[in-house]
Amino acid sequence: MTIQKKTPERLCIGCQTVHPKKELVRIVRSPEGVFSVDFKGKMPGRGAYVCHKPECFDAAVKRRRFEKAFQGPVSADILEALRAEMFPAGT
Repeated sequence: MTIQKKTPERLCIGCQTVHPKKELVRIVRSPEGVFSVDFKGKMPGRGAYVCHKPECFDAAVKRRRFEKAFQGPVSADILEALRAEMFPAGT
C-alpha cells in the first residue's frame, strides 16, 4: 500500500475556485508593507493567491478582494504595478 501525499490547494481570489497551489501565483505583502508577486510562493508575509490569467486578476481588483485578503487598503498604483509584473506583455 502506497501513501499518497496531499497536494496543497488554494483558493483563487479572482474566480473563487480551488486549484493546486502550484497552478496559482501568490501576491504577498511583506512585513515591511511592500507588495510583490511571489512566483515561488516562499516569500515571508501575508499572501493571496490568484490564477495566472488577466481576467482573474481583474476580477479580484473589481470585487476589492485584495483589500479583504490583505486586511486593508491597496492603492491603484500598487495593483497596476503588480498586474504589470504578472503580465509583462500587457495581456
